[in-house]
Amino acid sequence: MEKRNFQKELDAVTGGLTGRPRLLLQACCGPCSSYVLEYMTKFFDVTVLFYDPNIRPEAEYDKRLATLKQLLASMPMDYPPALLEPGWRGEEFLAAVKGLEGEPEGARRCTVCFRLRLEETAKTAAEQGFDWFGTTLTVSPHKNAEVINAIGEELAAKYGVKWLPSDFKKRNGYLRSIQLSKEYGLYRQEYCGCGLGENH
Repeated sequence: MEKRNFQKELDAVTGGLTGRPRLLLQACCGPCSSYVLEYMTKFFDVTVLFYDPNIRPEAEYDKRLATLKQLLASMPMDYPPALLEPGWRGEEFLAAVKGLEGEPEGARRCTVCFRLRLEETAKTAAEQGFDWFGTTLTVSPHKNAEVINAIGEELAAKYGVKWLPSDFKKRNGYLRSIQLSKEYGLYRQEYCGCGLGENH
């Protein structure tokens, strides 16, 4: 079976848009958000959702949130995004991954974590009348775009909000995020968030 090209699917979406639909974009951090926002604010009225209960400890969460706010304040965009930040809810992540603490990075615990964050995004998008929901997670070379998109499509059907297909690491998206992070002096964390995996 041929592997799906999520970048081509995204091109088809952006090429067929009329007006500026509302996109709720789950953001994992400032550095990953940089390229995605540079790209997506050209097409959508973006609101960034910083729902990341996986980030531990709370001080690290605060640091990453401050970095995201720094990016939003400093990167020039014709249509600057709004920010939704529900606060650190670390107990939700720990409850979701109970029993999976010993899993290696990239295994079942990560899939549960993706679902937790994307479900909150889809639910919020439905409640607040967004047209689309998506995530910055696929910009990372360490994240499985097929798994993330499959979860997104499932939740789109459940909540009645369109899922934005993506593989933002394509077209040098990850490299661009590194360049933008340097340009704006962004803090780049050394581990994904929970610190439970082998590769921090």
